[in-house]
Amino acid sequence: MSNEKPFQISVSDDKIDLLRRKVTLCVFPDELEDAGSNYGIPLTSMRRLVEYWKNGFDWRAQEAAINAELPQFTRDIKVDGFGTLNIHYVHQKSKAFDAIPLSFVLGWPSSFLEVRKMLPLLTVGNPSLHVVALSLLGFGFSEAPSKKGFRVNRYAEVAHKVMMALGYSEYVTHGGDLGTVITRAMALKYGTKHVKAWHTTLPYATKSHSPAIGYSLADSPVGLLAWIYEKLLAWTDEYPWTDDEVLTWISVYLFSRAGPTASTRIYYETYQSGDSYALLPQRPSIPYGISIFPGDMGVRPISWFTTNGNLVFQHTKGGHFGAWEAPEGLGGICGGCLARAVRLSGRSGY
Repeated sequence: MSNEKPFQISVSDDKIDLLRRKVTLCVFPDELEDAGSNYGIPLTSMRRLVEYWKNGFDWRAQEAAINAELPQFTRDIKVDGFGTLNIHYVHQKSKAFDAIPLSFVLGWPSSFLEVRKMLPLLTVGNPSLHVVALSLLGFGFSEAPSKKGFRVNRYAEVAHKVMMALGYSEYVTHGGDLGTVITRAMALKYGTKHVKAWHTTLPYATKSHSPAIGYSLADSPVGLLAWIYEKLLAWTDEYPWTDDEVLTWISVYLFSRAGPTASTRIYYETYQSGDSYALLPQRPSIPYGISIFPGDMGVRPISWFTTNGNLVFQHTKGGHFGAWEAPEGLGGICGGCLARAVRLSGRSGY
């Protein structure tokens, strides 16, 4: 019997009231003359966002819009060595009877929200896909592990088990940021039999996620805003973020089930264990495509990715958050690449 339950975001009034009280008490740092953005986020930008967070931003309206647009669910998944953990995910089925199932996996500082602009393109396009976008454990509204040592292979196990629980014994994957490393692990462990092809953006993960930063992120909404907003600005291709977009993005971390600290631990665990590097010598045998965006961090030479028949797609705009910045470009490439690369049993996507 399925233990899947429909899910709606419903942040308590107490948490919203606490947010307002904390941002009201914020103490801003000083700023050097003519600093611009050379020393991080300009003070004027932070003051504007904090003021809007206090007196203009409507979380309830954003919450209602997310709930209306994204079909969300939770279910319990047994994880080897970690017991049963409750997973939150978006599951949008296509109306096409032969649509291809897609596991959509993103890392920090993204979340399940980044699939929002992609769903209409992937589920009603040609080819068409059933889309499952996870909140990784410790992210969004998924439960966080309570024991140390929850590494890349365990995240891959969870993502795979969710697909199997939904009846998708054959599927394809898309990964971004550390989701690239997770979907690589899925391709290595479950490839050929279950995972038939995978597509990613450039893998990247900062090493700066010391557990110590968690104290600031958990206690200070403004500290959390500065920590993530800096990346939203620096890691995009001059994407024109609105204040509502920024504060909704940060609020998902602030109001997350386990709190904003939990989502940083995957990076600490990954670099402590060397998982991301241990995977590099191994090459999955299933078809692979990669999208390279001009505004992404650390863009490498194309020759690094064209070996072994990999499909490399160079986009003309977009950065680290390709699904949000350039959904039409990524949606067309991702869906087309995966559909052309594989034919699942009874599913062509067309």
